Amino acid sequence: MKIIKGINIKYLLTCFIVLCLLLGSSCVLPPVNTSPSPTPTTPIESSWTLPPSQGQSQFLPNIADVVALVKPSVVAINTEVITYYYKQTGAGSGWIINGDGHIVTNNHVIEGANTITVTLDDGRTFPASVVGADALTDLAVVKIDARNLAAASVGNSSQLRVGDWVVAIGNSLGMGISATKGIVSAKGVSLPVSTGQTLDDLIQTDAAINPGNSGGPLVNMAGKVIGITSAKIATVGVEGMGYAISSSSAMPIITELINAGRVVRPYLGITYTDVTPYLVWRYKLAVNEGIFVTQVQPGKPAEEAGLKAGDVIVGFNSKKIANTDDLIQAITSCQIGQKVEIIYWRGNNKYITYATLTESPPP
Repeated sequence: MKIIKGINIKYLLTCFIVLCLLLGSSCVLPPVNTSPSPTPTTPIESSWTLPPSQGQSQFLPNIADVVALVKPSVVAINTEVITYYYKQTGAGSGWIINGDGHIVTNNHVIEGANTITVTLDDGRTFPASVVGADALTDLAVVKIDARNLAAASVGNSSQLRVGDWVVAIGNSLGMGISATKGIVSAKGVSLPVSTGQTLDDLIQTDAAINPGNSGGPLVNMAGKVIGITSAKIATVGVEGMGYAISSSSAMPIITELINAGRVVRPYLGITYTDVTPYLVWRYKLAVNEGIFVTQVQPGKPAEEAGLKAGDVIVGFNSKKIANTDDLIQAITSCQIGQKVEIIYWRGNNKYITYATLTESPPP
């Protein structure tokens, strides 16, 4: 302990503490304030208030009114397919396009069916016959013997915007007509659904679509059909991705089916498949992609152009052909009677030939 001029500081401090204890709290030292002094603040904008709420007068669309308007035009379709001694049943949907009994649905709903039965919204049931079907676009028209039916109105799908409300109505799971709602998630979608078949100009929606909905209408808030439900991705981890053929692309096909019973397209006259590693090995092909011709129809444009089974088409009218979808799109983009250039391989040699496309034969 430090001693200053003969005085012991520790001794004096001890004495002071004892004296304070004897005299009471009056000798307690005042506390030391170590907090910083507050800094006065001035409001940035003393007159600020919460902004007024926006859009409080806007409400969700009345789905019930839309369903009530469209539901009388929606039908349940049930099919039977008999193969050997086994009977298989199926369920789908459709919608009445005119009062004379024409009903639009998907081709895959009625394809191969031995019997087709249509049940109207009022409970009446009719046998139906196929007016026309088009596998490429997955559209079909059937007809029942009834008159003065409640026909649905067709809208313009090109005016849709992503985010617009839509309603899907159909025979979901074969349990009767029901409705689901959602929005337009995307437009102009292309979706491969089978080998050689890609559906284009599809409307994607998050409205719940299940087996049995196929062929039913997708309608806007005016109750007009802007799409024909056709496919749904049903994969683990994938939800809210249903698809409908847009009315803009469907109506010309539907019109042809009703008027002519089929869709007339340019025709080359071959059957074919994609080039695969097996075909490359089996036939010692010189290329590993393209279209492998399996059959040439007698008297058709391909035969007249000199094509033979075993040839590999790699080019068509200045377009590269890598698979069946490429060839289908290339042919359908042409006109009946148009002369086209075809590039193909035969063995180790590459050739160019020309064909004049004709009208596709009846199915």
